[in-house]
Amino acid sequence: MSNRLKLPALLQCVGLFGVLCASALGQSNNEQALVREQQREIFLSARAAFNAGNTAEYRTLLALLDDYPLRAYLQYADLNSRISAIANPDHPTNEVDDFLVQNSDSYLGKRLERIWVRQLALNERWADVRRYHNANNTNTELSCYALYARLQTGDKSALDEVEDLWNVSRSQLNNCDPVFAAWIGEGRLTSEITWQRFSKTVRAGRNALARYVSTLMPETEQALAQLFLEVDRNPHLLEDAAAFKIRTPKMAEIVMYGLRQLAVSDAQLAIRKAQEYDEYFDFPVEEFVSLQQYAVQRLLLEGKSEHAESILLESPALITESLVAMIVRSALRDLDWSRVHAWIDRIPQEQRDTDRWQYWKSRALSMAGNIDSLKEAHNLLRLAANNRSYFGFLAANQLGADYQFAHEPVAVSDEQIEQIRALPAIERAYELYVIGDEDAARNEWNYAISAMTQPQIMASGKLAEQWGWHRNSIQAMIRVQYWNDLELRFPLAYAEAFGTSAAEHSLAPHLLHAVARQESALMHDVRSSAGAMGLMQLMPATGREMAARAGLRLSTQDLLDPAINIRLGSRYLAQLLQEFEGNRILATAAYNAGPNRVKQWLRRSQESPLPYDVWVETIPYGETRNYVESVLTYTVIYGHRTGVHLPLLTEAELGASL
Repeated sequence: MSNRLKLPALLQCVGLFGVLCASALGQSNNEQALVREQQREIFLSARAAFNAGNTAEYRTLLALLDDYPLRAYLQYADLNSRISAIANPDHPTNEVDDFLVQNSDSYLGKRLERIWVRQLALNERWADVRRYHNANNTNTELSCYALYARLQTGDKSALDEVEDLWNVSRSQLNNCDPVFAAWIGEGRLTSEITWQRFSKTVRAGRNALARYVSTLMPETEQALAQLFLEVDRNPHLLEDAAAFKIRTPKMAEIVMYGLRQLAVSDAQLAIRKAQEYDEYFDFPVEEFVSLQQYAVQRLLLEGKSEHAESILLESPALITESLVAMIVRSALRDLDWSRVHAWIDRIPQEQRDTDRWQYWKSRALSMAGNIDSLKEAHNLLRLAANNRSYFGFLAANQLGADYQFAHEPVAVSDEQIEQIRALPAIERAYELYVIGDEDAARNEWNYAISAMTQPQIMASGKLAEQWGWHRNSIQAMIRVQYWNDLELRFPLAYAEAFGTSAAEHSLAPHLLHAVARQESALMHDVRSSAGAMGLMQLMPATGREMAARAGLRLSTQDLLDPAINIRLGSRYLAQLLQEFEGNRILATAAYNAGPNRVKQWLRRSQESPLPYDVWVETIPYGETRNYVESVLTYTVIYGHRTGVHLPLLTEAELGASL
């Protein structure tokens, strides 16, 4: 007999007898799960009836769901659809009040509370806005409404809280204007506050707003504001020092800002002028150091490494890991190993002791060729090889040692997991996940996680793994910074689909898993800001191209289907591997940055090819560099998870000059 009952029998069963009815109908196994499945069917039917406007059927079905976790979602939808009418002064508010009380500590309760306050404000019920507004559950719009409500009901202390809303780098919502007008009318807007906001808006690139703010300044400061805007537009004005000789904090601010802007187009000039102006303005030390570091960074980006290095050698206080990393990569491109060694030794000690710099110092020392250098290089490799990482695996390769994986499952008990499972928000998240409403499920889950302790978050990660909700198990480990549970951090999700596609294109399934893990954290419905979609983050145009080659018809939405996304992403990766002669370094770089950029980078080193590891380290895009390192590392880890020993790189990749 099927577990899925016809609706009339289902209504009678759940409504009249509950679990006992399930048994009476021959469903003796897993009765509780069966009733929950029946409740889901009723919920979906009730939601469909509500959306179709079948009020009577909706209310009949709603009455059968008293103990179902998602009942509040139906009530929320109902109340939200009528919120404007309920907010009328002559309408009773008991429905909203009851919902807010019953769901006071829930995602939906907080959400309806915000909607309710906004609607009360739109209906100008200012006393009620004050009563319902929750300062711990608000946003800019509601905060402005709440302040205005206080003013309308005679509470002028509200003006004390307006400055933080006004003094921001962006335009605020129109509903804030009455509060701002009252605040300005009471003389609360000082010239100092006005200048602060003006400066913020210029720095944020909102010059139209900055010009408006400047009109609120005293006339004596409007000229300075105009100068600020002119320097923003043309920082070379700083070459005429006579125009900036008024020794005031505001002029010093204009000059400091202008010098940073000047460094973008002419870092050498900015450094020279900075020294001149510092003698006059005596800039704060921290700001002046930051300016010089920024100018040095710009010099390095312009390829003027020799000048940048001389500045850092003269002023060691300016040295940071990021600046040295740029110099080291420049030295690596030139295969200047003595320079690599010298600059790594200038990195602050704590950062120098990471596996990246241990590896590169070892490489530099090994090129020196003497016994002492080779011994130190060996010791550094041994230290680096203790890490489960790209550089740890590279170091182990050079030592001929085993990779270190250091798998340590999180220490959580079954009881802790059950306690998390029993939380109302987690129950709701699970039900939403099961019925396919993953956006709402994530909202519930994140709301629950926000109030959890570290041990609870760890337990939630184990629970998410049990559900197959892999993105949440990964995120839980990131949240508590626990890196050694490889089962939670590298789930074997969609193994069948990856295996099928791997076989179809003669790829290693571990590589496909690694790409998807890096691209989406195995979240099948994710969309990037650039428009990439799904597990393997395919752009729609790429997806359509791969689908056409596979003889498939594809809609954009299909890219969120895991099986389709894996199939098309695997085809694209196989195409890139073929294009780059099977080299995974180049193919994964192309997957992230595009094949044309990779070909451009290869042309850069065509006359003087680089060892594979140097080529990766000198990839111009930091994102792509980290991407290649991560995918190669994750491939090894996925091999380990499935009992397969995989080298970080093949013999052909190790021997490649790129």
